[in-house]
Amino acid sequence: MLCTRLTNATFHTMDPDHPVAHDLGIWRGRIAGLDDAVTSLPAREVVDLQGATVLPGFIDSHVHLAWTGLKASSPSIAGLTDVDDVLTAVSDAASRTGAPGDWVHVDGYDQRAIGRHLTAAELDRAGHGRRLFLMHRSGHACVVNHAVLDLLPDHVPHDDGLLVESAMGAVRRLRLPYAQRELADAVEHAGRACLSEGITACAEAGIGGGLLGHSPVELGAYQLLRDEGRLPLRVQLMPGADTLRPAGAHERDGIPRALDLGLRTGFGDDWLSVGALKIYTDGGMMARTAALTSPYEGTGQLQDDPDRLTDLVVDGHLGGWQLAVHAIGDRAVDLALDALERAHSLRPREDARHRIEHAGLVRPDQLPRFARLGVSAVVQPGFLRHFGDDYATVMGERRAPWMYRGRSFLDHGVTVVGSSDRPVADGSPLRAIQFMVERASTSGRSIGPDEGITVDEALRAYTVAGAYACRWDGSAGSLTPGKRADLVVLGDDPRRVDTSRIGDIEVVATFVDGRDAEEAGKP
Repeated sequence: MLCTRLTNATFHTMDPDHPVAHDLGIWRGRIAGLDDAVTSLPAREVVDLQGATVLPGFIDSHVHLAWTGLKASSPSIAGLTDVDDVLTAVSDAASRTGAPGDWVHVDGYDQRAIGRHLTAAELDRAGHGRRLFLMHRSGHACVVNHAVLDLLPDHVPHDDGLLVESAMGAVRRLRLPYAQRELADAVEHAGRACLSEGITACAEAGIGGGLLGHSPVELGAYQLLRDEGRLPLRVQLMPGADTLRPAGAHERDGIPRALDLGLRTGFGDDWLSVGALKIYTDGGMMARTAALTSPYEGTGQLQDDPDRLTDLVVDGHLGGWQLAVHAIGDRAVDLALDALERAHSLRPREDARHRIEHAGLVRPDQLPRFARLGVSAVVQPGFLRHFGDDYATVMGERRAPWMYRGRSFLDHGVTVVGSSDRPVADGSPLRAIQFMVERASTSGRSIGPDEGITVDEALRAYTVAGAYACRWDGSAGSLTPGKRADLVVLGDDPRRVDTSRIGDIEVVATFVDGRDAEEAGKP
């Protein structure tokens, strides 16, 4: 007997051996079969989906759940466009928070909206004696007042209160880490939002270190949720590369650096596991810190000395990790590809599945190298949908078509993986899929139209390709018998509606382990 049979729907399975089905059976959280294999079998529950469209659950391969949840409970200045209005909002937040000397975290800062960066002196006047930390919406910069600057060592660079990349990390380390319970609540909140958009699994892009490390014991917050049955969806965790330490391993193991006990990619279970090692090589376009070979407002910057970054990539590869290398600008992409090529030359690994996160600006000559090295491109279509007008302007007419590519990657045999970088951009996979096809920003501006791909290819980026990039392809990404019964029920068919309507399709229900999202996460 089946646990559940879903019927009266169009199941787009993403499995070429059985691409479309109308009945799907579920047994103990797995897909038991399709159509004739299950139609006549008894089931404890039969669910009539009333003609809906069903797809494998979406996989968002690059998110920040803890940051998303914490941001939801923080004061925000997003959307404000006047300096005085921003300072008034900051002043109000400071006056309502704690006592003099306490930290006040404000989200949504963006110099582009107000025409310039705020200064430390301006924040002093708005701070009411508090230590102000205004997080740039990109996650790659912050502005602070003198109460914070006075705590920093003299060698930490800043520009009148503006700190970027590793300098911002120095500020974050001054603060006490968030408690595990606080992080767990934030992750649960963000996970529920993901489920509402049809996402059943995601990769948390950096814990325990890096720019957004919230606590040295951050993994414990996810394990707490797992233990309490509150983890809403499947999560793969990417440890930050700065959590590695000299391994002290036997010389025959060839492992220079490692997490304690040799923990690496693959450890965990179907709900919570350790994924790729996250390595930052540069910043971001929004904060103007992506490392480019030709300037915009400055060429951006690498996160560290190129030789040290290369050594980190090589050591991670030798240690058996899958690598997720953050590289947005083409200069950073050069470094990432060079380092990965060197790593493979030292120790070839056929199924390493290394990834370049963002791949924001990729020159034509870099495309064959992606393919030759077997590197996946984990892109964020929502960046161009929301910020494409700005990005295209600062990149210029020649380079704008190179941003967050689609067609060129696929034509070169490179796996294109969809993701959001939530909360930096809108997390909806359907809206991202719409952009991947039509390549239009929210203003209607066409950005690299030749990089548009088909609806089916875009759907694969959020299902089959996402599963591959997260090493879940044996258990997720398609509605194939034996795989996990993770699926999304849609009110219309993305393949049949007008492209402009894809982003507005209703997510009717999300199933994880064959159960509705309201029950998801319970072991």
